[in-house]
Amino acid sequence: MRLGANLIYQGAGELARAAEALGYDLVLAAEGYRADAASVLGLVAGQTERIGLASGVMQIPARPPGTAALTAATLDALSEGRFRLGLGVSNPHVSDGWYGVRFDQPLGRTREYVDIVRRALAGGPVRYSGTHFSLPSYGKEDAPLHLFTERPSTQIPLYLAAVGPKSLQLAGELADGWLSGFTTPEHVAKSVAEIRSGAERARRDLDGFAIVPFVAMQVGDDLSEAANALRTHYTFLLGVGDPKDNFYCGLARQMGFEKEIAVFRDLLMSGDRPAAAAAVPLDFIDRTALIGPLPRVAERMTAFAEAGVTTLSIMVSANVTGTEGRLEILRQAAQALELSGVDG
Repeated sequence: MRLGANLIYQGAGELARAAEALGYDLVLAAEGYRADAASVLGLVAGQTERIGLASGVMQIPARPPGTAALTAATLDALSEGRFRLGLGVSNPHVSDGWYGVRFDQPLGRTREYVDIVRRALAGGPVRYSGTHFSLPSYGKEDAPLHLFTERPSTQIPLYLAAVGPKSLQLAGELADGWLSGFTTPEHVAKSVAEIRSGAERARRDLDGFAIVPFVAMQVGDDLSEAANALRTHYTFLLGVGDPKDNFYCGLARQMGFEKEIAVFRDLLMSGDRPAAAAAVPLDFIDRTALIGPLPRVAERMTAFAEAGVTTLSIMVSANVTGTEGRLEILRQAAQALELSGVDG
């Protein structure tokens, strides 16, 4: 298992260079309320030489598949073949509220989207007639989707973000890797089983398949104090949209925190955000993050490796700190991985 780092746009170049110097496998840029992925990765591509770059993730409803393919090809060219395309359907609230795209039939939409992107990246004109996407849509056959980007290879690894069993199986069927946030070693192991099921159905093997969960991290002797540094992050993710279809609330309920999440949401809806943050269960943070003394963090890394993780990505964006604090987290994570003995 190797390390990755989920960047934040502030100080992204410095953080990426530090991760590269520390031997990290990958840096990822998310797409959300603060930044898009492509801009951050374009900056990082020009300031690094060896480390892999990935979108973690580009949101499928945010751009047509042709634009996603062109962006991927450009970033791959700029990074001289280091780019990995991470895609995800986002969630119903962002899909509708941000992009005006109905969140329906996400599996079918993802399947067609991936197909178009892969065809475009392979070169040659793309004409496509699907349930969700048609190219061209209005009969203009003279200018089909066709990329002319000069780059090292047509083979860009494509990773899918997935949560439910069917989407995990789709990742195993179609993708080169899986991206996941807010998870536990136990949940990773169950997810890998679903991914394997999808791969077997498609008669694929999983050799080289990337398993890349994102985890927050805070080193400290006191677990409660360490968790407090991550509470703003947890409050934000657990507070997005309706709790009935919030993926993170769903995971918390699956882990037995249904009552606690109900209390959290009530406090959040009342406008008392500090109280809501304090109500996020310590045990939930502990089980889904890396907190505590360095040897304890190393033990948790070992558990993730044993669950099948190939790259464990540290979410330096999750901590209430600045660039220097995030650089220290990267250094501590590297120390913990060395201590764990699972660096490979």
